[in-house]
Amino acid sequence: MRNANSVPKATLQRYPVYLKALRKLQKNGVSKIMSKELSQFVDIEPTTIRRDFSFLGNLGKQGYGYEVDKLIDIFNAELGVDFDEKIILVGAGNLGRALLNYNKWDYVVGEIACAFDTDPEKVGSMFGVQVYHMDTLEEMMPAGCRIAILTVSENIQDTVDRLIKNGITGIVDFTHEHFKVPRGIVVKYVDVVSSIQELVFVTNSMNTTSSDEPHPQIATSDQA
Repeated sequence: MRNANSVPKATLQRYPVYLKALRKLQKNGVSKIMSKELSQFVDIEPTTIRRDFSFLGNLGKQGYGYEVDKLIDIFNAELGVDFDEKIILVGAGNLGRALLNYNKWDYVVGEIACAFDTDPEKVGSMFGVQVYHMDTLEEMMPAGCRIAILTVSENIQDTVDRLIKNGITGIVDFTHEHFKVPRGIVVKYVDVVSSIQELVFVTNSMNTTSSDEPHPQIATSDQA
């Protein structure tokens, strides 16, 4: 991406939202869109959209708008987003099942191609996704797979080491357990408990604010 280090974190977090909307628009036959029109799809201010897009170059023309196909091509090229990205899920327990049943992967980053679990009872099809036993990881992992979602609760370090040995370079971690990875491996931690604790703290702070005083501004991931 051009000047990636200068792109605000909040802007980066909005890019998948834009891409998902653009792919839906493309599927529905829309070829051109104005920032004001896109704003209605993503619930983000047009000025914010134009600013976010400006980090990727001059993508549109004033009074003309943006070409949907061109925007999608630029996101794919600049951000490395691949609609055909094959993701694996490791751990098909309750959380894993919920992720497999999640129906909003389309138009963003590809799909969960398959899942793995150590429980023989979970082997088979689950929400249309094939679940394999962990013993077959090396054999059944999709070719070129780079990303794994980790929801296991046991032998986490050994599982991570095995995934990396088999080509995984990015891990979405739901385990809440500490593990080590070598340089060059990217880990995205998802901690629902910490998020709830943060919200409790923020809402308690707001509730204790006097009603005749303005509430403090709370920064969110949607702010640039």
